[in-house]
Amino acid sequence: MPNMSLIYGHRGVPVKFPENSLAGFAYAISHHIDGLEFDVHLTQDQVPVIMHDERIDRTTNGQGAIADLTFEQLRRFELANGEPVPSLQEFLNLVSGEPVHLNLELKTDRHYYLDIERIVLRMVRQTDLIYPVVFSSFNLKSLQRAYAIDASQKYAFLTSARLGNPDEFATHEHLEGVHLEHYQPVHHVAERVWTVDEPIVMQQLFAASVNAVITNNFELAQQVRAAM
Repeated sequence: MPNMSLIYGHRGVPVKFPENSLAGFAYAISHHIDGLEFDVHLTQDQVPVIMHDERIDRTTNGQGAIADLTFEQLRRFELANGEPVPSLQEFLNLVSGEPVHLNLELKTDRHYYLDIERIVLRMVRQTDLIYPVVFSSFNLKSLQRAYAIDASQKYAFLTSARLGNPDEFATHEHLEGVHLEHYQPVHHVAERVWTVDEPIVMQQLFAASVNAVITNNFELAQQVRAAM
């Protein structure tokens, strides 16, 4: 029986393209990836954009905090491949109608963006998507705010710590899943493990039938899964 664990590209395909770039996302979709994981912040004028860090210094030719830049200012800078920092709307236009699962991380753990949950939820609801988006965050309060706005969506808590009782915690917080840095058995909600780049660890997680692995190298993960 084929392994049914899904494979998500962590920030797209960072082993081949700049992380969180439209080129990387498009490549992954064209090569039959199961899912994409990506990160969303708000600019100063409340435009949702896709980037991991709170600052643009590491991944662009510019400097500054996303929260201090308008969208127009942000677009003056480029990723390593010459692309501008993508907006969430551009990403949603790319994936609309595509058979790809989405894990949208609200980057609210270090800086809280006012109204990010409402703005992002509204934008996603207006997009024709095949699979429901999983909204994740390290900030539990952000997930609670999102749930209060729209209880019909799927939410998952991100953590690098081990949870005492992940199933009970997920039920209490209305979570569809937990996204764990360290694998531990979870029985009644979806378990997605990040960031998995070693083949032996991929094999172990596929054997455990986790819901998904999140990896920087989805093509390697596809090969490992196909060989099992």
